[in-house]
Amino acid sequence: MQIFFILGIPLLLGIAAILVKKERAFGIINAIGHLAVLSLSVVLFKDLILSGRTYSYFGFIYLDALGAFFIFVISVVSFAAALYSIGYIRDEVGEALISEKKAGLYYALFNLFCFSMFFVPAVNNLGMLWVAIEMTTLISAFLVGFHNTKDSVEAAWKYIIICSVGIIFALLGTILFSYAFSLSSGGMKSLNWSDMAASASGMDKNIMKTAFIFILVGYGTKAGLAPMHTWLPDAHSQAVAPISALLSGVLLKTAIYAILRFGIIVIKGAGFQYFGNLMILLGLVSLIISSGFVLVQKDLKRLLAYSSIEHVGIIAIGFGLGTPLAFAGALLHIFNHAVTKSMMFFGGGQIVSAYKTHNMNDIRGVIKSMPFVGIMTLLGVFALTGLPPFSIFISEIMIIIAAFVKGSYLVAALLLLLLAVIFGAFIYHFGNMFFGKLPKDMTVRTERLSGKLAFLFLFFQICAVGLLLPFIKKDLLWITQRLFHI
Repeated sequence: MQIFFILGIPLLLGIAAILVKKERAFGIINAIGHLAVLSLSVVLFKDLILSGRTYSYFGFIYLDALGAFFIFVISVVSFAAALYSIGYIRDEVGEALISEKKAGLYYALFNLFCFSMFFVPAVNNLGMLWVAIEMTTLISAFLVGFHNTKDSVEAAWKYIIICSVGIIFALLGTILFSYAFSLSSGGMKSLNWSDMAASASGMDKNIMKTAFIFILVGYGTKAGLAPMHTWLPDAHSQAVAPISALLSGVLLKTAIYAILRFGIIVIKGAGFQYFGNLMILLGLVSLIISSGFVLVQKDLKRLLAYSSIEHVGIIAIGFGLGTPLAFAGALLHIFNHAVTKSMMFFGGGQIVSAYKTHNMNDIRGVIKSMPFVGIMTLLGVFALTGLPPFSIFISEIMIIIAAFVKGSYLVAALLLLLLAVIFGAFIYHFGNMFFGKLPKDMTVRTERLSGKLAFLFLFFQICAVGLLLPFIKKDLLWITQRLFHI
């Protein structure tokens, strides 16, 4: 029953945001509400992992360990974003960038956005999955264009158009999967994932393979897989910082979840090789394209956006390799990237707000002007680029080892090379920003308590996973087996 509270709390908060006039008071209420959602998601995930059961309600809601995992990841980032929003929106109101009324609209859209993301892993019907993912696009588009500037509105329209075109391909893929299922079931029609997965071995392999290409193009557009990624740098760079964290940290993962759901059907019906080869191909293309743009990037938030494309590529490669170790690394990378990139967007948002520019060439002396934010963001850079002992190092090394063990030496070599290139680019860009000469008109800024708590909440998890995981690797592999039955 936890799922109904997980879905219901954001809906109630969204309604309350319009009614509560004081944005600061509601910001605290909002954070408490999302803390409750996080607690419920932990209980749900633990229950489904330990029991191995699945829950189905009204033939509509369907939950297994895989869905519960994604709900947990979304809840972690949504709570951090809710906590960070308290001070961020207070500053926006204080600087007259938005009114109290518009702050209420922000919180209403924030919670509707979170509801739509929680809804994605909770539905059984693949048609409703498509609706839920399209709903995340439509709601978050208002948050991308929240400030109504020329650049933000342009980014919002680009986001809607490209993702909506992509999602049409996903709809065609869903229809083809349904058709393949009806042929194998004597004319019985169903869009329920549980029905298709159970009958996958009898479905037409050629139709299924064609359908999965449509799914990869459609949901891959939303996930930020190259070359369908073109909306992502604009949208992530123009959204307000807490929403950028949600977009990069967990919105992309809802599309990966959809690809995995269809991928499981393909694996059962047509074998793993077809699924794996396509995932590795798109993963490598994403890494190659993102590394080039990271090298020449001058916009801070666009740099972080291209880094998201890189990490989505790493996740795709992990799932494409297909061994238990690679699957475990990919799942762990979903969580690690979610918390690390969210912290980076918090820091990037504060830096852009303080310096009034996105151009990294004009940002210098961050450590001196913003000591707390600067130090946390610098640590985030090390974590994001895969340095030990932080969590992303663990998941990346698991995927690289899996590639070597499987004999995919070219994949492993390309991964190492491209990760080294991106590491060098990040150190160069952020080194100049953090340690350059402080502009004369800059004064020392302090972070609000809510912002500090959001940073520390995420950083604790980055460190905890990085330090503890080597000792619980067997437990992670066991969890992976529960999630994918491999």
